[in-house]
Amino acid sequence: MSSITRFYYDPFTEFDRLFDDAFSARFTPRSSAVAETDSDRQALVRPRMDLYENKDTNTVTAAFELPGLKSEDVSIEVHQNRLTVSGEFNKTESREESGYAVRERRQGKFSRTIQLPTGIKNEDVKAKMENGLLTVTFPKETPEQQPHRITVS
Repeated sequence: MSSITRFYYDPFTEFDRLFDDAFSARFTPRSSAVAETDSDRQALVRPRMDLYENKDTNTVTAAFELPGLKSEDVSIEVHQNRLTVSGEFNKTESREESGYAVRERRQGKFSRTIQLPTGIKNEDVKAKMENGLLTVTFPKETPEQQPHRITVS
């Protein structure tokens, strides 16, 4: 009996893995390095992220593509001026196709971390989840960091 398997290839995922491996090998001490297996690597997913700045409102917006996830499946944390978006997904899909039962399963964990500007308070970070798109907005500069003009008398 043969099984039908669909495979979607994303070349950028392989480039991300190569860079992650190169930098982790360079900056992680050998004694604390954990061996990764192919199954561990398959289970870790890096969601796509767009980062853009709005100069009019002095904000930065990070948009994460998280299709099929709800807001309760996603965790957002701010620690030491770093914003971490993480979560776990487990999706099972079944259907009949040409007389065959097709069952697809996707599962894994994800985590993305970005550096926040200095002086950002936790309450300044706003997040909204809509149709699988997580949008996180925070100020680029706090009022204390913006330059002030001093007049000479």
